[in-house]
Amino acid sequence: MIVMKTNAKILTKKDVSKAAWRYIFFAQSVQNFERMMGQAFCFVLIPALDKLYKNKPEEHKKALERHMQFFNTEPQLGAIIPGITLAMEEARATGEDISEELIVSTKNALMGPFAGIGDSMLIGTYSPILLSIAMSMCINDGNPMGPIFFCVVWLTSMVGLQYYLFHKGYNAGIGAADTFFKNKELTNKITTGLNVMGLIVIGGVASTTVKAKTIFEFVSGDMSIVLQTKVFDAIMPALIPLVITLLTWYAMDKKGWSANKIILAILAFSGVMVVFGIM
Repeated sequence: MIVMKTNAKILTKKDVSKAAWRYIFFAQSVQNFERMMGQAFCFVLIPALDKLYKNKPEEHKKALERHMQFFNTEPQLGAIIPGITLAMEEARATGEDISEELIVSTKNALMGPFAGIGDSMLIGTYSPILLSIAMSMCINDGNPMGPIFFCVVWLTSMVGLQYYLFHKGYNAGIGAADTFFKNKELTNKITTGLNVMGLIVIGGVASTTVKAKTIFEFVSGDMSIVLQTKVFDAIMPALIPLVITLLTWYAMDKKGWSANKIILAILAFSGVMVVFGIM
């Protein structure tokens, strides 16, 4: 007997809209150092996942687990990511050859670029422009229209943008799945590319945000050598942050340390280095 694979949609427009509204209201409702927006991301998709995998309990469990993982991005422009993810989950539920790794890699690869673009365009540019207009309206006489203007324009534009991008991501995800996800070789290349992109983004973030340098100075007679500038920077700039980042990754990935345990270990290490005048 030949089994025909159907590409019929399971989710209705109402299901997608419900997920979009859940994202708009709850995308940043839960935050912690271990998963950031991960728990809220899973909450957004729960009704849709319940419908997609209602007859596949094991697949349903795996879907919930993979969307409870770490996720963090700029929430406005980043609304396109759960839309794409939802489309990929639907394609997987209908029998498309889409692996769990591809879904997770896509999320991880997109959250960094959208965070950078969203923070610079919306938080760094659009929001200050609106604030400057609002402040000019009330700075002299305390006109309440200033804050009202900002709240109305910001909320209206951001809610509309999130709703539009969520649906846009969902529709684009379906198109992407229909176009090239059936090609196993191309899928593997995409997965590899997304992993590489994710590593590049994480590497760039680590090199600019992890601050660690030694203040220890070797002195012998009239000779003085500052280890940071003469040794570590000469070998490779940001060498110490790189080592700390790699050790943190090793402890979490290979040893199973939690984020809280990592934070305590870093605090203890920092305290020791400061007491002995090394860092």
